[in-house]
Amino acid sequence: MFGISRAALQCGTQAVRACTVQQQLVKVASLSLSAARLATSSDGNNGNGLHPGDIIANNPEPQEKQKNQPDQPFTELVRHFLDPKLFYESLAANGFDFFCGVPDSLLKDFCSYVDDNVPPERHIITANEGNAIALASGYHFSTGKTPVVYLQNSGLGNCVNPLMSLATPSVYSVPMLLLVGWRGEPGKMDEPQHQTQGSCTPLMLDSLGIPYQTLPDYIDGAQQAIETARSYITSVNGPWVLLVRRQCFYKYKSKLRQNRYPLTREQVCEGVVSSLHPSDVVVSTTGMLSRELFEFRARNKQGHHRDFLTVGSMGHASSIAMGIAMGKKSRQVFCLDGDGACLMHMGTMGVAGTTQCDNFRHIVINNGAHDSVGGQPTAGVNWDRLSFSKVAEGCGYKTILEPVSTAEGIREAVHKLKTSPGPGFLEVRCKKGNRMDLGRPTRTPLENKQDFMSFLAIEDL
Repeated sequence: MFGISRAALQCGTQAVRACTVQQQLVKVASLSLSAARLATSSDGNNGNGLHPGDIIANNPEPQEKQKNQPDQPFTELVRHFLDPKLFYESLAANGFDFFCGVPDSLLKDFCSYVDDNVPPERHIITANEGNAIALASGYHFSTGKTPVVYLQNSGLGNCVNPLMSLATPSVYSVPMLLLVGWRGEPGKMDEPQHQTQGSCTPLMLDSLGIPYQTLPDYIDGAQQAIETARSYITSVNGPWVLLVRRQCFYKYKSKLRQNRYPLTREQVCEGVVSSLHPSDVVVSTTGMLSRELFEFRARNKQGHHRDFLTVGSMGHASSIAMGIAMGKKSRQVFCLDGDGACLMHMGTMGVAGTTQCDNFRHIVINNGAHDSVGGQPTAGVNWDRLSFSKVAEGCGYKTILEPVSTAEGIREAVHKLKTSPGPGFLEVRCKKGNRMDLGRPTRTPLENKQDFMSFLAIEDL
């Protein structure tokens, strides 16, 4: 049962010492009831340690009551959804006023609400999750306030170092609330990489000594979870995690921010791949781009053996491509990267430039958005201030082409990239968005790997 962690239960008494006597009685009773449910429940539904009714708020929101509390008695068929606005207001009422992190599909409605309604000086979309922990720590050092960091559970790997060597109570003791999307939650269908991560997420948090609980999907429970987190955070001065399950939040329609470029990412992908030789190798980045590449190959009956689809490991496609290029110098290797992925581990560009791998071609498709998880902006949207091409030049790439944004520009640039010394770099700018009927790869990662390695083993093409 992962509704509330062992560490969270153990710290309950410690957390409430900072409260008034009345608050202590309420919180101890709540934590005791949660512990009792954990000890006696046998439904085995992973993560349901807190149930509706475990914690009762004194002043329920009328708006949420209308949405989530029908006139008839509650039954197991009642489905709750948490209003992003009410959740944000509850966080603000408890002193959480600074937000940073990397967007996640399970958090997209809340993240979009924050992006639309919180001033830019109090909301930063960071390059990676470790950056967010560090940024949040700096904010605390300068203000004494407690920040909120949001991320997908796959980003916990990027967080481990700063959590353990910076934020943990035994080092710099930085109070912060982590809002973590629980992709691959046990019992939920998901992609292979998320299922692997999801099953070990509670174990990771336990081993890091970070207390956690799942976020209830109704406002009364969410308010109590926030108050419990705040009590611990202010008492211990360390991180606390709220795990967010699939479909926790109501849908929130973000304000439309479309850019000026004519092509979609899918059209860019088709333009690049159509300009390649049959012997060329493609490594595509995480998210929609790999899905679009897979469907392009299927539509044109070309097979999938030429492509390595980086279904997870966001930000590492360029390193994978460079490793392939170093081991297979007879082939031209093209990395189809994204702006968010490139920013996440941009240090790879410094390694690629100084390694001088002649057959490595790096193409960043920049739509200025985290398109796969809700369309929130990346730093790449600052077209006039952030130049990927100048970064590539500073890192030592031999061939750096001017950014392009048209079909003809793509054809000409790819031809020039193929015939120029490497490492080579090209940025293609496009608009955000994708087809609503876009499918997912129908071959497993292991099947992709086997076909891809067989293709690389062919010497004469």
